[in-house]
Amino acid sequence: MWSGFDGMGWGWIGLGILHMGLFWILVILGIVVLVKWLASSPPSTLPPHSEARAIDILKARYAKGELTREQFEQMKREIGE
Repeated sequence: MWSGFDGMGWGWIGLGILHMGLFWILVILGIVVLVKWLASSPPSTLPPHSEARAIDILKARYAKGELTREQFEQMKREIGE
């Protein structure tokens, strides 16, 4: 039954197994790279009310005594408050 191939059929089977293994390695590698890329991408934009957040941080720093009144007023003008 196998005599017609003279042993050549097994070589093609081995080559097919090699290609299938290479295919799955590339698929898994692609998934790993995609997950790493998505996990490391920075956030696209700031929240819409970043000015309100900036003034809250500024008030908290002033309340802790990290800023003088003059520094507080200057920074407050700079952020548009």
